[in-house]
Amino acid sequence: MNRLLSLILLAALPLFARAELLNPDQLLERIRSERVSEQQAMQQREQQFLAERAEQARLLAEARAALAVQEAEAARLKAEFERQERELAAQEQLLAQRVGHLGELFGVIRQSAGDVAGHWQDSLLNAQYPERLATLRRLAESRSLPGADDLQNYWMLLLEDLAASGRIERLSLPVVAADGTRSERQVLRVGAFSAYADGQFLRYDADAGQLLAPPRQPSGRGLVEDFAASGEALAVLPVDPTRGTLLEQLQRAPSLWDRVQQGGLVGGVILVLGALGLLLALWRMVWLAGVNRRVQAQMRDLATPRADNPLGRVIGVLGDKPQLADLDTLELKLDEAILQETPPLEKGQGLLKLLAAVAPLLGLLGTVTGMIVTFQAITQSGSGDSRLMADGISQALVTTVEGLVVAIPLLFLHALLASRSKGLIQILEQQSAGLIALHLSGSRRD
Repeated sequence: MNRLLSLILLAALPLFARAELLNPDQLLERIRSERVSEQQAMQQREQQFLAERAEQARLLAEARAALAVQEAEAARLKAEFERQERELAAQEQLLAQRVGHLGELFGVIRQSAGDVAGHWQDSLLNAQYPERLATLRRLAESRSLPGADDLQNYWMLLLEDLAASGRIERLSLPVVAADGTRSERQVLRVGAFSAYADGQFLRYDADAGQLLAPPRQPSGRGLVEDFAASGEALAVLPVDPTRGTLLEQLQRAPSLWDRVQQGGLVGGVILVLGALGLLLALWRMVWLAGVNRRVQAQMRDLATPRADNPLGRVIGVLGDKPQLADLDTLELKLDEAILQETPPLEKGQGLLKLLAAVAPLLGLLGTVTGMIVTFQAITQSGSGDSRLMADGISQALVTTVEGLVVAIPLLFLHALLASRSKGLIQILEQQSAGLIALHLSGSRRD
């Protein structure tokens, strides 16, 4: 006790140093009062702890009771789950026994619905019955067994397609024109083969799900208009037996202008040279025809030579009274006159022959450049994709064709012009020789 009192005094020394000075009795009294207050605080804390301990014990008991209840419920649910799982397995086994071969049958039906949907994807009848593809796909992609109504609907779709394929109907359906405008038109449908509107063939676009009026129309539009206006029971009507494939291929076929553009720069040069050669040949043919006409007129009147034709100019060299004594000089004059008339008659033939020879060479040049483009596409892509090589191959083939198409007619035109000019030159030579013979014999020119 004395030791405890000494410790308390030592701990209180700093306080005593700052406070006022107390005598021993006062200090003892203060220590006693503080001790009593501390004991009271200790007792209060102890009572509070005991009270809280009882509450914690009560809460622990309640938690343990709730845990027991939950464990019992979990055990019950586990037992129920195992029971239901056993019952589900038994029911599945019973279902498999009762279904038997129906599962295989429904699998065949789903496969059949998928095949029919793929076959009807591009059918013309989809424009009239747009919902049937969705029905078929829903049946083909179904994971559950189809019911009797689904089977009945599938059977009715097949019957409707069979009946519609054999009918010719007039319907009001939306049609997209070549310029992209969409409007309602009166459509004449011939089974599942062809459709017409306003005398035009229609094509069904499976991606857009609508009828299109292609810009390129095949022959036979007049027959379509006659059939639409005819009231007879039988009439002639063109039908696409491929169900739109031929009409689609017609849209993909390149036109003449497309082929010309595929030739590129070399093809353009070939066509320009061909046009130049054709114009030159036509001009020379017209000029030679005029010369031939004037020469023929001169031949009917040799007594009066005229200067508007080569024969008249050659005859004019002799004069009215030629000097027959100097026959060699007269022949030389006639030869000189014929030589002067020959170049105008053969004018342009050399250039035409050159163009005919250059055209296939330019075609060969286009072939080489096209193959270079093709090999570059193969090098860049690293594969033999025909779409990437199409540009070069088209240029190679088209330029070759253009070169041959230009060269062959030019060769024929050159031969024709050469024969005509040669014929005129032969006339000049024959007439000059004949005139000399006439003068030697003393006869008149006519």
